[in-house]
Amino acid sequence: MKYYFSFIIPVYNRPDEIDELLSSMQKMEFEEEFEVVIVEDGSQQTSEEVIEKYGESLQISYYKKENTGPGDSRNYGMQKAKGDYFLILDSDCLLPKHYLREVTSAFDKDFVHCFGGPDAAHSSFSPLQKAINYSMTSLFTTGGIRGKNKSVGKFQPRSFNMGLSKEAFQKTNGFGRIHPGEDPDLAIRIWKAGYETRLFEKAFVYHKRRISFTKFYQQVHKFGLVRPILNTWHPETAKLVFWFPLLFCLALLCAIMLSAIGFYFAIIPFAIYFLVLTLDSTIKNRSLLVGLMSLPAVLIQFYGYGSGFINTTINVAWLKKDPEKAYPKLFFKK
Repeated sequence: MKYYFSFIIPVYNRPDEIDELLSSMQKMEFEEEFEVVIVEDGSQQTSEEVIEKYGESLQISYYKKENTGPGDSRNYGMQKAKGDYFLILDSDCLLPKHYLREVTSAFDKDFVHCFGGPDAAHSSFSPLQKAINYSMTSLFTTGGIRGKNKSVGKFQPRSFNMGLSKEAFQKTNGFGRIHPGEDPDLAIRIWKAGYETRLFEKAFVYHKRRISFTKFYQQVHKFGLVRPILNTWHPETAKLVFWFPLLFCLALLCAIMLSAIGFYFAIIPFAIYFLVLTLDSTIKNRSLLVGLMSLPAVLIQFYGYGSGFINTTINVAWLKKDPEKAYPKLFFKK
């Protein structure tokens, strides 16, 4: 069966990223036509000149609108798109040559109305980007929730690499106004609408992540802030594993305090864990530098997520505050 795909890409002040993404699309090995829908979300630095470079080699639809956030921009793009299946990407991704072939191959085996693919670190990425990618995808850090592990409950596609049928989009009305967290919220509503989601392991993208530890902290802190809100909206999806980063940080703090007064055994399990992380990242990335940088990346991820998680757990889950009033910066206006 043939599918007409529409790539949906929101962008905000990142023309250089769009240039790299379109360049990777240009090199894809796929015979059928596909559409690229780029939605400029109120950018001051537009991608217009970049897009003109690819006008003859790619079928691009380009739209400008006021800033309403990535979720609403994706919805806008899907409403404008001509395809019957939408492939949603972040602007800071690159596509491997085989991406569309892997998607169609998976569809031919067993069609699904929503899928997600993993991300990987490209050889051109900096050591910091590779370290952050390891922290976000390793089995030793996220336990497979964000990586490739199929055994951790239902798979929740992430919007940096997500496929959605036109039918499922129309049934669910697409993404909500919360950000981040709009992608797991949509995945849960897709399940409630009677559709399945699936991981397409071979349909990966190269995802650059954040380019500094400060930006990475800000990102994972927001991830932690939104999770208790999603648990409140969809209590059936709450899991004990969401508490792990916070509990890890508290346990590490206790171990450091005990070691300071002579109980050195308390820090041994953490030292072993950190050693395993460093060795695993070094081997997988073939770089000792990346392995060493992965350790602070993991600590930043756990602390950032955990501190955000307990913040909204107290205010939203326990004190029953309205999420949008308590955390207006996590919601884009209607």
